[in-house]
This record gives sequence, structure tokens and C-alpha cells, in this order.
Amino acid sequence: MIQFADEAVITVRSGKGGNGCVSFRREKYIPNGGPNGGDGGRGGDVIFCLKRNLRTLAHLRYHPILKAKNGGDGQGWNRYGKDGDDVVIPVPPGTTIRDNETGELIHDFTVESEDDHFVFLKGGNGGWGNVHFKSSTNQAPRIANKGAPGQERVLRVELSVMADIGLVGFPNAGKSSLLDFFTNARPKIAPYPFTTKIPNLGVLHASDDKDFIIADIPGIIEGASEGAGLGIRFLKHISRTAGLLFMIDCSDENFLEAYDLLLKELDGFGRELTKKPRIVLCNKIDIEGALENAMKVKEKIQSKEPDVKVLAVSVAARTNMNETRLEIISLIEKMEVLNKPAIEENSVPAKSSFLSSRSVDDSMEVQFPGSES
Repeated sequence: MIQFADEAVITVRSGKGGNGCVSFRREKYIPNGGPNGGDGGRGGDVIFCLKRNLRTLAHLRYHPILKAKNGGDGQGWNRYGKDGDDVVIPVPPGTTIRDNETGELIHDFTVESEDDHFVFLKGGNGGWGNVHFKSSTNQAPRIANKGAPGQERVLRVELSVMADIGLVGFPNAGKSSLLDFFTNARPKIAPYPFTTKIPNLGVLHASDDKDFIIADIPGIIEGASEGAGLGIRFLKHISRTAGLLFMIDCSDENFLEAYDLLLKELDGFGRELTKKPRIVLCNKIDIEGALENAMKVKEKIQSKEPDVKVLAVSVAARTNMNETRLEIISLIEKMEVLNKPAIEENSVPAKSSFLSSRSVDDSMEVQFPGSES
């Protein structure tokens, strides 16, 4: 199994300022040259920057300590020390930076443009050389300041993949097959549970000028919100989606309880996932008896939630797939309209809406964040 790098704990440290210099001008025929010690250089900063061609945090997981350079010490003849180089840490879209101990949110890279950067820790100031301390009463000062120390923090960096629709379902419900059918992603597909072990993303081409991103989240099992299975670890990846696509295997003996169990696990995870608009797909109706089961699921859901769209489909047999595609596009476009007033009211896109800043470029024409082997 490839370990998907969606979390990393890193230690970041800004540079120490260089020390000031104690020096005096000494030249022939100039007996009282005076102080000429230069200042120390400034320490480097810790800077996070958004980089859209990144898909995971693997580059941080394997480099957990990141330090900026210290400033150089001052020298004689009023020569200043060199400023320390900054350490620039690239992160993919959807990254949040938190304090590792308190969990305090420090920065959220969800709606920033490609060239945005965030200066997190400033480097220490350089110390003054003795040239700053001369006066009429102290013409030969033999003091200089030390450089200010840098700062150090331990951070938890988390990635939530940026998608419009999140696929939710128990293992082997057909989510990967759906992603393979609708998008250019090629996830691993096999007839056993937990085939998908990392989130997979695919681009659904809606029209010449519109593309939507679908995320296939590894299968949830009962008790996932309490730590069972793989799903709980990846549920954060659907926290920013416009809507959810539930998939129910109607050939399974527990088909009637599946929807309620999935809602229970989402609610246990929190982040108001159960309040997101959703579509329910009753899959595998090509199998004997599954179509009748799908009708029972539809009746049960719509008796309690009449606004939820329930479709009987077969991904394998390509049954009702065009209707499903249109419903997905309709749900996303409806959410774009609902979020539009909030976007127009403010000069910058609302932090809570990924749709307001979503973009799909040529670099997304591949499966990401990675593929399995």
C-alpha cells in the first residue's frame, strides 16, 4: 500500500540575526580613526507558498525540520553582515497549517491565488555594530549588540483535497468504477473490499468551458467515526466539497441500512458533513433482485427526505449513467448560484466556498494525488 501523505508534523525555525562588530579604523597618519564596526545581517524568514502542481505533503513528511539561514556577522570598515536566506515551503491547494500542540489554525491555503505566500516566522534582527554607539562622550565604544534569536514552532500541516463532489459509500460499493466511467482517473478496481486505499481525484468534463472535480474517498465501515477502518482518516477530504454522492450496493444484504449507517458515520466525524446536499445512487441493479431493493431504498429515503435525489443505476451495465451525470452537474451548478451572492458581496471569495475559486488547468488532466500499485 502506498501511504498517502496528507498530514505532516514539521519543525520550522527562522534564522538568527548576525552579531554586530566591534572594530576601529586604523590607518597611517590617522591616529583617531574612530569606530567602524558594521551591523549583523538579518536572519531568514519561514515562508509558506501555494504551489498548484503539488498533490501531497510527501516532501514535508520526509523533511520534518526546515530551517532558514542565520544572518552573517558584521565586519570592520562598516561592512554589514549578509542577510540569511529564507526557507520557502511549498504546499498544495487545500492545505491548512495548525499548531501541533493546541490545534490552533494558523493559515488556510484554500482560496489563494497561485503566487500567494504567507510569511509565518520572521528572522531575528541583526545586532548593531559599535559605529552606532559613538558619541561626544564615548568616542571609542567597545560594545556591539548580539543578533536577535530566531523563532521555532512545531506545526501540523494537513491537506484536504479540493473537489466539487465527494463519493461516499461502504467498501466495494462501486465508487471507483463510477470515477473511472465519468472521469479521466484510472483507480484500481477489483472485487474485494478496500481496493481504494488513498483518495483518487478525476475531472468530469461538463462542457467546453466547465470541468468539475470528483473525489473517491476510501470506503467507510461501521464504526469509522470511532477509528475503525480507513474511511475516518480521509473524511476530511470531503469537508469542502459542494455536495456528496452516496453509493449503495443494492445487491448487498444490508442494503436497506446502508444509507443510515453512512449518515451516522459522517455525523460522528462532524464538520457538518450531513448538511451537504447529496445524491444517492442505488448501484448494481443489473444483479438479480437488486432493482427491487433499489426501489425500497428510494421509498425509504424519500419518505424522510423528499428533496434528496435517488437514482437506480448500474455502473457496470451503464444503466442510467447519463441521468446521473446530469444530476451531478445540476447539483454543483445549483451550489455555485447559492454561493454567488456571498462572492459578489465581498471583494475576495468567501473562505467557506471552494467553488468560488476552483480552477482546472492542464496539470489536472491526470489522476491525482497519486496512483496505487
